[in-house]
Amino acid sequence: MAREDPFLLPKFTFRAGQGHRLPYDPGAPTHRQVEQSFASSLEHLGTGIIDSYLLHGPTQRSGLAAADWEAWRAMEALHDEGRVRLLGVSNFTLEQLQRLCEQARVPPRFVQNRCYASRGWDRAIRQFCGARGMVYQGFSLLTANRDVLPHPEMVRIARRHGRSAAQVVFGFALDAGMVPLTGTTDACHMREDLEVFAFRLEPEEAERIERLAVT
Repeated sequence: MAREDPFLLPKFTFRAGQGHRLPYDPGAPTHRQVEQSFASSLEHLGTGIIDSYLLHGPTQRSGLAAADWEAWRAMEALHDEGRVRLLGVSNFTLEQLQRLCEQARVPPRFVQNRCYASRGWDRAIRQFCGARGMVYQGFSLLTANRDVLPHPEMVRIARRHGRSAAQVVFGFALDAGMVPLTGTTDACHMREDLEVFAFRLEPEEAERIERLAVT
């Protein structure tokens, strides 16, 4: 497999979101942590350049703190050096994303969020991304929406297309302009995931799924 085949999308994660194996010195300034974490990603991936580097969530639920900006400026420096082609964020609210876009020198190109039906499938953020030319990546589309899969509306749509409810969710995500993210080591599940390109939802079906959270 050539280096150009996979799209490499690692993240910088603040200490609160890390496990016991830190890829950086926790006592170092934030910008140094970004550099050390990035170097660790390069080593583990066996490459000298990353397609996109993501800031894995801000340090607080509302607004952006000084540490968030320090991390983003360090990521912009990596972009300036040509070691990262694109930048992105993960688990940002609309308000945080708007604030970042207002003040970032290198704007994000990817927004990777856990996507809940109960929160309107992140519709406002998806619309903001579409208006700004950013790509919305939805993850945990199944695990975050376990109560949606057996919903009567989902079951009816799945039966109509001869598909599983999980495939309908991924099909809806594609129709909504998302890049659905999924991961499995099961070959059968991989085939089922790829089969979502073999059918299309009707516009009214996609709209009913969009509104599941408010029905």
